[in-house]
Amino acid sequence: MDILVVQKQMLIIFVLIMIGVYLYKRKHLSNESSRQLSWIIVNITNPITLLCAALAEENKVGAREVGIAFAAFAAMYAILIPVSYIIPMLLKVEKSRRYAYHMLGIFGNVGFIGIPFSRAVIGPESLIFVSICGLTFNMLFYTYGVAALERTAMEQNPDKDSIRPFSIKDVINTGTVMAVITIVVYLSDIDVPDAVSQTLTHIGNCTTFLSMVVLGVSVAQMIPKEVFTRWRLYVFILLRQILIPILLIYILKPAIRNDLILHTVAVMSAMPSANLPLMMAKQCGVKEDMISAGIILTTVASMITIPIVMSFL
Repeated sequence: MDILVVQKQMLIIFVLIMIGVYLYKRKHLSNESSRQLSWIIVNITNPITLLCAALAEENKVGAREVGIAFAAFAAMYAILIPVSYIIPMLLKVEKSRRYAYHMLGIFGNVGFIGIPFSRAVIGPESLIFVSICGLTFNMLFYTYGVAALERTAMEQNPDKDSIRPFSIKDVINTGTVMAVITIVVYLSDIDVPDAVSQTLTHIGNCTTFLSMVVLGVSVAQMIPKEVFTRWRLYVFILLRQILIPILLIYILKPAIRNDLILHTVAVMSAMPSANLPLMMAKQCGVKEDMISAGIILTTVASMITIPIVMSFL
């Protein structure tokens, strides 16, 4: 892996976050406007981003490869979910704070960081598998992730009437509906009019900037030592971003003969924590300081952890 590719992505992320910090410090953004932006990201721009990736894919792969990729990413998340519960227990994190480690451990930044990383390091032919990972991510987040955060919101705010328990009806939302539409569009090779495609692209392109700005608002309210002096997060990074991805490679390697799929799974599993749980935490009224700190620290650490993981391929 070219370390310059990693450093370039980190620089882009840093600049976008700093824009959010600046806008908050200059009072151009408030907590309320940040929460409103979070709703737009979670329900509109992020679901459309993956549809755009499927529409832009020219080198189609067969249904068999798509099925293998889905199975591989399902296995990846099947490992990450229990691991995200075990790690905070081993680190003796307070029970009331473990939800943050669950979100940080399960949901990696497979979109903004994952897409350019895969394109630069593995090649553009990997993007269809990155899209499949994103679809799996969305289906898991908009079901399990949303339910977990809403349950946490009820625990933290038992008297707040605006918070309701999770219902199976919540599975039918923008994220999961768009995931299904994306699969159908890709496998059916539907010809979408240019006007529609360009409109969706414009909407999807907003996701990266808006999500980083919202993260910047959270960063602006944090004291640096609150981010970089949390020793448990460093141990978490060592386990989640180095040890687990390497173990995942060795577990899946005998079963996956397609190196492109295996390499894509390795990159996706090594991604730093995603922004989407932070967006949803804000929307649900969940305390997000630990999630924000984890996103920042795992993103910075990925400059070192990703090359380490890739060296085992």
